[in-house]
Amino acid sequence: MSFQGQNCIPSSFANDSENFRRRLLAIDSQLGDKEVEQLKFLCQDFISQKKLEKSSSALDVFDHLMAKELLSEQEPFFLAELLYTMKQHLLLKHLNYRKEQVRSLLPTLKKVSPFRNLLYELSESIDTDILKEMSFIVKESLPKVQLTSLSFLGYLEKQAAIDADNLTLLESLCSSAAPNLVEKIKIYKREKEAEQRQDNKVAAFTGCVPVVEEANGGQKEEILSSSDVQQLLQALPEEAVYRMDHKHRGHCVVINNQNFTSLKERKGTQKDADCLKHVFQWLGFFVHTHVDVTKSQLEELLKMYQNHPGHAEGDCFVFCVLTHGKYGAVYSSDEALIPIKDIMSHFTAHRCPRLASKPKLFFIQACQGEEIQSSVCVEVDAVNAKSTHPPLQDSVPVEADFLLGLATVPGYVSFRHTTEGSWYIQSLCNYLKDYVPRHQDILSILTAVNDDVSRRGGTQKQMPQPVFTLRKKVIFPVPEKKHSYFHTM
Repeated sequence: MSFQGQNCIPSSFANDSENFRRRLLAIDSQLGDKEVEQLKFLCQDFISQKKLEKSSSALDVFDHLMAKELLSEQEPFFLAELLYTMKQHLLLKHLNYRKEQVRSLLPTLKKVSPFRNLLYELSESIDTDILKEMSFIVKESLPKVQLTSLSFLGYLEKQAAIDADNLTLLESLCSSAAPNLVEKIKIYKREKEAEQRQDNKVAAFTGCVPVVEEANGGQKEEILSSSDVQQLLQALPEEAVYRMDHKHRGHCVVINNQNFTSLKERKGTQKDADCLKHVFQWLGFFVHTHVDVTKSQLEELLKMYQNHPGHAEGDCFVFCVLTHGKYGAVYSSDEALIPIKDIMSHFTAHRCPRLASKPKLFFIQACQGEEIQSSVCVEVDAVNAKSTHPPLQDSVPVEADFLLGLATVPGYVSFRHTTEGSWYIQSLCNYLKDYVPRHQDILSILTAVNDDVSRRGGTQKQMPQPVFTLRKKVIFPVPEKKHSYFHTM
């Protein structure tokens, strides 16, 4: 977290940072040269080879990970994954993790690639005699230095003799010197092929249909026709849909900021709040609406819902914010600018384990760019913003099971009618009402919302944008009956 424009770092931040670094120091004190080599090997896909070669301790590696924003007080799981892989289970206590907790979170939070994990596992089984035999076979291409099993495999990778898609040499070496290790390689290859097949299905599902260029003029042609995509969608296995069979659907939080210290009143926002309440109640959620929320109140609410015991028995979680905004951030009622990522980060698997592996949906009705002149009865939820922005994906936590639905693309305003509510929220509610009974998933619904909102406004246009790290379809079960409120929407 940065504190631009301040002459000193707040004492609470300094204390937290100091405490975290002391815990890293305690971990470092328990890691010898062998463990540092293991740590560096597992981090090869995240830290440059040059920096790793200069790293002589675990502390050096920790510094590089923090510089890459892969390790922090708020998000220590990557280091927990590394320690767990290295079988340093006792050290997990310094990160407030238990071995069983890390094991349960790995399927959704792991960062180390299957290829890196495979090489590490093989190195653990390559003893001195096996290493000697393998080195003898490829002796002509090896450097004239003493190699460990890890540095041996690392050297083969560095020389491009092996990689994630080419394990022929490694399989041959294992066949000759350690036949019992061949099965590990075969398992890796089978899992990789299965993952590729699943990725192809998901690509079709999300609309990412591959294209190829013809040689005669660069014309593009779809490899998959619409009927092919439909067949792939139907072929998606049952497990590609998030579970919706817990004790209850989950909790839906609505932050509705209408009045501000000096910013313009957001007339019409109550219409949006009412629609969201009735639609998500109809879908089976417990809906909690909070009006004109200040920064301190929002912080308390986020902590409360982060630790809500009801998440354990819910299917998913929904968080809606109706307010003014700038790019990547929203305003509290006392006009503090709060990054969207800070809001979402309260619900990561580490900070909110009860929601681990469950979909977490965030819908933001707020401008993401500069204010523009609008027509009568139409207002914008913008406050002046810069015209250049970092990637929108930066607002979403780097882990699975999140969806962020923004009312507009970066740099632009979103429109709200002073009596009928905002284009985006009204469209979202209407399409949830219409498409959930048709068993449509949330991304299909948001695509329809995009089309609907983009057609409104005459010369003034708006285009919503979803960003997501969902691993499966989110399909809400069809409610038993339609709520009477829909007749007035």
